[in-house]
Amino acid sequence: MIMGSGAFASSGDLRLWTERFGDPADPAVLLIMGTSAQGIGWPDEMVEALVEGGRQVIRFDHRDTGHSDCVDFTARPYTLADMAADAVAVLDEHGIAAAHIVGASLGGAIGQWLAVHRRERVLTLTAIMTSPMGNNAGPAWMRAMTGQAPDPDELPPPATRFLRHLTRRASTPVTTREERVDAALETWRVLNGEVSLFDERAARQYVEASYDRTGDHAAATHHDLAGRQMTDDRLAPLSSITAPTLVIHGTEDPILPLPHGRRLAEQVPNARLRTIPGMGHGFFSPGLPRRIAEIVLKHTAIP
Repeated sequence: MIMGSGAFASSGDLRLWTERFGDPADPAVLLIMGTSAQGIGWPDEMVEALVEGGRQVIRFDHRDTGHSDCVDFTARPYTLADMAADAVAVLDEHGIAAAHIVGASLGGAIGQWLAVHRRERVLTLTAIMTSPMGNNAGPAWMRAMTGQAPDPDELPPPATRFLRHLTRRASTPVTTREERVDAALETWRVLNGEVSLFDERAARQYVEASYDRTGDHAAATHHDLAGRQMTDDRLAPLSSITAPTLVIHGTEDPILPLPHGRRLAEQVPNARLRTIPGMGHGFFSPGLPRRIAEIVLKHTAIP
């Protein structure tokens, strides 16, 4: 297994855990994880494939996750822009002026924000299983949760199976390590969808490692609160993005169905959409991490 070098970046008064792999002289790929997910959510298999392809790779723990500092969200609420500033701080820590930005889910929205507002730091953008950063999903979710018909003008809500899973989880308290691990594992199983095989071993390793390297297990829920805040900077037109952009989306994504990826690709000039048959919302399917890495390598080879 490839070994990385760890360091802490400073974003304001917060310390963020980072890990770098590969040759610092190679083009840099910054991996930005999604809601409540730690940097180790980027599978080692994917990181290794990127390094073998001639990239240096950096992954990091968002604020409120893993080894990074936690925030009192009530006293200091933050937004997507603040999380984007954290990503810039990580680049600064490693002395990187501009990088290939690869974001998954909420990380894809952070990548869009950077491509719009900090374009000088973005060589290329790869947005995986995400939605336009200006899309307010709240109304669609509310209608779906209350059994109302969807609005045809809105992007579709999550799949019924996923919403039912959320309802079950809300009514089932978890307190012990075993209960938390089992609950998280079941969530990833649902997010994987019902078509592709679910790599339970890899998912369990990630869930257990995430639990053990977290001091405050409730803090990561702040990402959901930050993600719901539709600030003016998120409404900036994606047509201003100049970085070569690739949108990767699974056909079986139960939380952000494929139209979300299509809409994003339509809004970014010259963006390409790559659909992955059977892929859900996550990387826990055998062979998927390396497949995604190969796609990213081709995209980041753009001069």
